[in-house]
Amino acid sequence: MPDTLFDRIWRSHAILTRDDGTALLWIDRHLVHDGGFHGFGMLRHAGRTLRRPDLTFGVADHYVPSHARSLPIADPDGAALVAGLAENGRRYGFDVMGIDDPRQGIVHVVGPEQGITLPGLTLVCGDSHTATHGAFGTLSIGIGASEVAHVLATQTLWQRRPRSMRIRVDGTLGPHVSAKDVILAIIGRIGAAGAVGYAIEYAGSAIRALTMEGRMTLCNMTIEAGSRTGMVAPDDTTFSYLHGRAYAPKGALWDQAVAAWRALPSDDDAAFDAEFSFDAAAIAPTVTWGNSLDTALPVTTPIPADADPAMLAYMGLTAGQPMEGTKLDRVFIGTCTNGRIEDLRAAASVLRGRRAVVPGLVVPGSVPIKKQAEAEGLARIFTEAGLTWGEPGCSSCTGMNGDYVPAGERCAATSNRNFVGRQGLGSRTHLMSPAMAAAGAVVGAIADVRRVGV
Repeated sequence: MPDTLFDRIWRSHAILTRDDGTALLWIDRHLVHDGGFHGFGMLRHAGRTLRRPDLTFGVADHYVPSHARSLPIADPDGAALVAGLAENGRRYGFDVMGIDDPRQGIVHVVGPEQGITLPGLTLVCGDSHTATHGAFGTLSIGIGASEVAHVLATQTLWQRRPRSMRIRVDGTLGPHVSAKDVILAIIGRIGAAGAVGYAIEYAGSAIRALTMEGRMTLCNMTIEAGSRTGMVAPDDTTFSYLHGRAYAPKGALWDQAVAAWRALPSDDDAAFDAEFSFDAAAIAPTVTWGNSLDTALPVTTPIPADADPAMLAYMGLTAGQPMEGTKLDRVFIGTCTNGRIEDLRAAASVLRGRRAVVPGLVVPGSVPIKKQAEAEGLARIFTEAGLTWGEPGCSSCTGMNGDYVPAGERCAATSNRNFVGRQGLGSRTHLMSPAMAAAGAVVGAIADVRRVGV
């Protein structure tokens, strides 16, 4: 039978399968972060040890501050969690990229950056945006605390096999339209629960034209459509990104790996349980207006007349109101969705030579990205525009370490969620691309970056 990319990886990692399709999967990579203490607590409580320290990688990201690392972490509980991850690394003998490590960053940025994420592997992490790694043709799944403990103890995971969905985006994206706009447009159409129970494969000429940074943005927000797994078939773009990375194969092993990876893409006649198609040229810069991802609309489209009254009341908006021109109080650029060098370049291209009229925070996705952005002069563009240049971490995406949006304030954010209180009690979040957030900073309101110009 013709196979999909997902089929090939699932089958090669299934140790045994029950009659209902639930399989015990071998896990090739397990990423843990400073919020994963529950799993280690369960491991100790059960008197078990870590099964495969060599396949376990720790990254401090959720509770690290965006302010200067010379200052202490203000929240004592957060400081304890960051220290606890380092202690677990010492206790169980796995690699930890802690707060002072030159590789530190957001876990879903660090994994690919270090070559831990590779095509054809299974990868899990106790974080819902683990689907990011599927950009490499990796079967990656976000898991809960009890599942984290199971993987720590056994290097395996029980999973019910999902159905398959292919989302094709063909054609050429327009000026200033990015992967963030693509995924927001997809969720706006299929809904925030449209892919529940499915594993998604993104395909089509517009997807193949994306950089790895763009593909990671796309797969990162797969969970916001209800799916735990989003994938892009590996190709030369993938291999070029991975070559020479710290944990990637070297020498003859690299050649063998690439040969195996080239056999992973779905067969041309592979069948999917559901399919959607999008015209890339029809996708515009997109923003969300409400507290659900399926409130995503082109920036030029007014809020629907039948919009949820409760959402409108919370967001301080009215039905039929144009999004363009809606006043902003601040902007936030960063996160595991849009904190990579390509994202920072896009934002800087809008801000170059301009001043922001609202305050904002720019947080790079990792220490290597921070150093690269500083070497390229991007950080200087941000600070000269009046924005704050921060240290790598999750930061305002989850309202951590004081990086929150005050109640009633409206924030243009490049993050992945706009839920009630996500960025702070009473905060109002509008999701958009880095270029759109930068345009909002310049105008002081939600703006169409195509009108602002670069």
